[in-house]
Amino acid sequence: MLKVAGENVEKADVRSQISLELIDAKAMPYPDNYFDMVISNSIIHHLPAPLPFLREVQRVLKPNGAIFLRDLLRPEDERIRDNLVERYAGDCNEHQKQLFRDSLQATFTLGEVETTIQNAGLDGLRIYASSDRHWTAELVWS
Repeated sequence: MLKVAGENVEKADVRSQISLELIDAKAMPYPDNYFDMVISNSIIHHLPAPLPFLREVQRVLKPNGAIFLRDLLRPEDERIRDNLVERYAGDCNEHQKQLFRDSLQATFTLGEVETTIQNAGLDGLRIYASSDRHWTAELVWS
């Protein structure tokens, strides 16, 4: 992913604005209150325990910073999960379908997301189902 991202940064000629790094999201090498905004897309369902990551998000975010988190939403049952796989990965090979099925099964319900975010100390986020297969948590100060 970093290789593809690097190629895209190079192609867009935005090397001075974008820095790519391979880090441990559960122990970020940045000081407290470092970032104006934290964006995370589809990492949380890959973490066996997302709480350390979310605590790091809270730690590195500046006061009044913005947050945008998005990930897959676990379907209520296998039938819904399998329908989502066919709808969004129906033209993929069986291995790719299985990866998507496994990802949907590995993620969290909206209630689990709300509890985990609250336990991380991230207050004031708007948490909602943003599609039939995603949840979003956001905090934007106006």
